[in-house]
Amino acid sequence: MTDLIAHTDGACSGNPGPGGWGVLLEAKRDGQVLKTRELKGGEAETTNNRMELLAAIMALETLERPSTITIVTDSAYVKNGVTSWIHGWKRNGWKTAGKKPVKNVDLWSRLDEAQARHEVHWKWIKGHAGHDENERADALAREGMAPFK
Repeated sequence: MTDLIAHTDGACSGNPGPGGWGVLLEAKRDGQVLKTRELKGGEAETTNNRMELLAAIMALETLERPSTITIVTDSAYVKNGVTSWIHGWKRNGWKTAGKKPVKNVDLWSRLDEAQARHEVHWKWIKGHAGHDENERADALAREGMAPFK
């Protein structure tokens, strides 16, 4: 059985400001990396949270067929949002518990749609804590941001 893992990260210079997202996709079998693919991109005027969301979205939208995938993120915002908060937001017409519009609703709804095609497992890790794959995703996010700085 092959495991598919996406390490995702977002970066922003200023918040808002120029930003980038990065994804390191890995196919593994028995703990051995069989194949990797790197994705990156950016925007001229954005926020860190938007870039974190876009990294997860791009990881899922890149998959050509329904897959089982683990998305590893250092963003508690993304992980908590997609595994917990989103259910209430959708039930409340994309409003928070305080009846305010959900920030980044365009990306949250896109992420919700993208993950519906797959079996997604979400894993949070501490950022900048020596995880090689997370560091690579961070570097890709910074590369994605570079043309907009």
